[in-house]
Amino acid sequence: MDTTEEVVEHLREALREVGIVLPSLRIDPLSVSAEDPYALVDLGRCNLGVASRLAAVLRRAGAEG
Repeated sequence: MDTTEEVVEHLREALREVGIVLPSLRIDPLSVSAEDPYALVDLGRCNLGVASRLAAVLRRAGAEG
């Protein structure tokens, strides 16, 4: 099983492969605790251009799947 850090990095790499950069992508520090190994991933904020590209990639992936 991947660590939270590895999952975030895999997501960052996958987004980069389709030309999307989410500058605020990170592990949500408030959700990290010793008792719960599943922290939340904060996708952060992005501008309209990035949001539009992300929507297009998701639509294409949905149509292919």
